[in-house]
Amino acid sequence: MAFLCLFTILLAGFLSRSQLVMAQLLPDETALLAIGKELGLAGWGLNSSDYCSWPGIHCGSNNSMVEKLDLSRRGLQGNVSLISELKALKWLDLSYNNFHGSIPPAFGNLSKLEFLDLSSNKFGNSIPADLGRLRNLRSLNLSNNLLTGAIPHELEGLKKLQDFQIFTNRLNGSIPIWVGNLTNLRVFTAYENELIGKIPDNLGSVSELELLNLHSNQLEGSIPESIFALGKLEVLVLTQNRLSGNLPELVGNCKGLSSIRIGNNELIGNIPKTIGNVSSLTYFEADNNNLSGQIVPEFAQCSNLTLLNLAFNGFTGMIPPELGQLANLQELIVSGNSLFGEIPTSILRCKNLNKLDLSNNRFNGTISEDLCNTSRLQYLILGQNSLRGEIPHTIGSCLKLLELQMGSNYLTGSIPPEIGHIKNLQITLNLSFNHLHGPLPPELGRLDKLVSLDVSNNQLSGNIPVAFKGMLSLIEVNFSNNLFTGPIPAFVPFQKSPNSSFLGNKGLCGVPLSLCGNSKGADHESYHHRVSYRIILVVIGSGLAVFVSVTVVVLLFMMRERQEKAAKSAGVTDNGTNNRPLIIAGNVFVENLKQAIDFDAVVKATLKDSNKLSTGTFSSVYKAVMPSGMTLSVRRLSSMDRTIIHHQNKMIRELERLSKLCHDNLMRPIGFVIYEDVALLLHQYLPNGTLAQFLHDSTKLPEYKPDWPIRLAIAIGVAEGLAFLHHVAIIHLDISSGNVLLDSDFNPLVGEVEISKLLDPTRGTASISAVAGSFGYIPPEYAYTMQVTAPGNVYSYGVVLLEILTTRIPVDEAFGEGIDLVKWVHSAPARGETPEQILDARLSTVSFAWRKEMLAALKVALLCTDTTPAKRPKMKKVVEMLQEITQN
Repeated sequence: MAFLCLFTILLAGFLSRSQLVMAQLLPDETALLAIGKELGLAGWGLNSSDYCSWPGIHCGSNNSMVEKLDLSRRGLQGNVSLISELKALKWLDLSYNNFHGSIPPAFGNLSKLEFLDLSSNKFGNSIPADLGRLRNLRSLNLSNNLLTGAIPHELEGLKKLQDFQIFTNRLNGSIPIWVGNLTNLRVFTAYENELIGKIPDNLGSVSELELLNLHSNQLEGSIPESIFALGKLEVLVLTQNRLSGNLPELVGNCKGLSSIRIGNNELIGNIPKTIGNVSSLTYFEADNNNLSGQIVPEFAQCSNLTLLNLAFNGFTGMIPPELGQLANLQELIVSGNSLFGEIPTSILRCKNLNKLDLSNNRFNGTISEDLCNTSRLQYLILGQNSLRGEIPHTIGSCLKLLELQMGSNYLTGSIPPEIGHIKNLQITLNLSFNHLHGPLPPELGRLDKLVSLDVSNNQLSGNIPVAFKGMLSLIEVNFSNNLFTGPIPAFVPFQKSPNSSFLGNKGLCGVPLSLCGNSKGADHESYHHRVSYRIILVVIGSGLAVFVSVTVVVLLFMMRERQEKAAKSAGVTDNGTNNRPLIIAGNVFVENLKQAIDFDAVVKATLKDSNKLSTGTFSSVYKAVMPSGMTLSVRRLSSMDRTIIHHQNKMIRELERLSKLCHDNLMRPIGFVIYEDVALLLHQYLPNGTLAQFLHDSTKLPEYKPDWPIRLAIAIGVAEGLAFLHHVAIIHLDISSGNVLLDSDFNPLVGEVEISKLLDPTRGTASISAVAGSFGYIPPEYAYTMQVTAPGNVYSYGVVLLEILTTRIPVDEAFGEGIDLVKWVHSAPARGETPEQILDARLSTVSFAWRKEMLAALKVALLCTDTTPAKRPKMKKVVEMLQEITQN
């Protein structure tokens, strides 16, 4: 009996412990199942007995309580409040999703939480005060959301916080004093908000602050000395505020400080000589302030200095020759000051110097013969000074120059023909407002990449050389106010320029000025009559084309509808006996693939929505797995294009020809299938999906870390593919990031190449009545020209390039009503935004080299998206400009 009682007690104890364990397990299991259902998480709930193995979940080593939940980069949306039921959670990462609404206050119940990342979502309203109860929190990242209001004072309780990031929101109010009391704080980023007031005087005084980034707010007052007090600061970014006062002497305490960016403020006084103690300094940007005094030679002690930007301040005196000791210096920008004297030859010996901008000063010496000792110089900007003497003939040794500005000086002599040797010169050649004389060197005609040429307001004479027709990329020219004579060469960039570009030359004639000789009169009048008749005929023809196209499409749909109704009323299926579609024609162009492709399997795959990969303007793309195991990408043409079935022979010939196009960046058809009135085009399957998914869908590449070299290689590959198409007289109808496929090595292939030929096999182009393109990529002129063109392709490519640079979608309500990506980027200067606010900061802030290359690519994108089609470069030129970025 005693034994039975003992057994009963032991059993009861065992059951109570089992029940206790179950009580611990069930809440997490129940919560996870509910979370998975709410967020539509694939792979959750398939094995409910082992939820610790579900994707994104990590449990503690000694129990089965969930301690880490990583759901980042999955494109999720829905209610995340249920996550607060996971009481043992220490790590929660919901970044890079699509969550809306408020941050759940219930997250404040996760008392063990140490890491919370809610960045890159669309969380709105204010930061919940309840987060202040997370006393164990070490890292809090709420950046890149839509948060408003002030930083709640309740967060003062986060005493263990080391990493506090709230950048790119709509937060207002001031930075709370308590932030400066966080003794463990290492990183504080609150840039791109609407913060006001002063930077707390105690910030960094008790912590080992390493990174402080507050740019693009409305902060006032001085830069507090406290942030330098302990000497731990490594990165300081305070640009685009209203800060005043001096740069503190204590900056010299921070020997590990690599980046100081304090531009676009109201700072005054001298740069402290203690700057020479900052041995790790790489970037120093203090442009657009009210700094004064002389440029301190102590900068020469910062041996790692790569960028020195002191533009638009009140600096006086001469450039210290000691700066020539900076072997790593790449950019020296001191424009917009009151500097004078000679250009130090020591600076010209900096072997890595890439950009020298001395413009808008009072430099009054001559230009040294040693100007091009540095072979890497790309930007030489010396305009608006008092430089005298002649332009040295050694200028021709600056072979990598992209921009040469020497306007508004007192230069004399003739233009050196050696400038024509600078084949890379492309942005501008500006020699205006000087005292240059003599003829224009015909050698300048070799500058086939040059976009802008300005030689106005000199005493140049003679003819404008016919050799200037070699400047194939010219967009802007100015020959005004010289002594030129003779006819203006018949060259499109000249003829499309305004009259003002040639005025002030009494002996000059020809378009766009008055015609030379007596050829005006009747011939001139008849010419205008001919042009008028041509315009009228084009308008009438275009209208008829639209009418005919619409009529044909409507009739086809009516015929299709009647056939379907007739079949249904007769109870007839597709082939009379079963539902399998009847295949009319099909072929595989690659001999060794013929055995591996089954046409019935191809058709069957396109009848299931579950196989659909994407939908575009002209087609939908499906994944098709063959019985042989081979996987295909099948493009089913949209219903508007079914008229091509009536031109089967032409279509097949075009597909066979396109299958033989040999270029690494084009998707070539490997076959086709036609059933009923549906056309299917067969391509190789690329598992990395489209460029649009790569840039905007984090679920496709959850492990991808933004990498500029990969993106630049993609941009160049797409440009090369389009340049090849234009070379073989094919105009693409729908260039978009969704039509760029990526192979396993992220090499891009332009898709939908066939569409242009299939819509009109005789011409390779189509009218806008049949072509819309993708929203956000359509050039503005298509609204009235009704014809796709090569310049239109360049514009669409420019939008893709902007996507690559900004990681923004082409049409986003965040830009504002009626604003697309192109308008948003082009209007950035008017909004007072810096390039850093346009470019993807995850890339542009990694290194100076990446930032420089991205800025160069941004210039190309701006050229491509010019509203005037004639001003856009050809795709071949785009390729050259992008390749130049990689070579340099």
